[in-house]
Amino acid sequence: MNYEQIAIWSNVACALIFYVVIVWMWIKFAQPAVLAAQANTNKQLAETERHRDEAKASLDVLRAEIEGAARDAAAIRARAAEFAEHEREAALAEARAAGERGLRNAAGELERAREAARESLRTELLEKALDLAKSDATARVDAGLNARLVGDFVASIPKGAN
Repeated sequence: MNYEQIAIWSNVACALIFYVVIVWMWIKFAQPAVLAAQANTNKQLAETERHRDEAKASLDVLRAEIEGAARDAAAIRARAAEFAEHEREAALAEARAAGERGLRNAAGELERAREAARESLRTELLEKALDLAKSDATARVDAGLNARLVGDFVASIPKGAN
């Protein structure tokens, strides 16, 4: 027998056995670990994608809420401006009414003051006229004229009136 040939075939057989053991160890240990790692990675990717999709959905909801809040703020500003305008008009109307009422009261007071002044002037003029007439009458009428006037007045009274 040829020892060289046995050595070659022995090396070939060892290499084959080595390759079979390597393949068997790959299939038995490494491949399940690689497949588990791949499955775990795929699971993590799916979870990450789900989180991304949820974040996008949340972002869309938040954008819609922001738009709604902006619309609400604009509506509130419009109502506030309308309310302020209404309040301004009401305050102006109230001030105008108070001013007109004060003006009417002042006009009434002025008319009463004029009437009182007229009455005072009339009374003063009458008193002065009476004083003037009395002094004029005293200057014109002497005792003889006075006696004749009294006599005429007494003669004009009907006799049955006593």
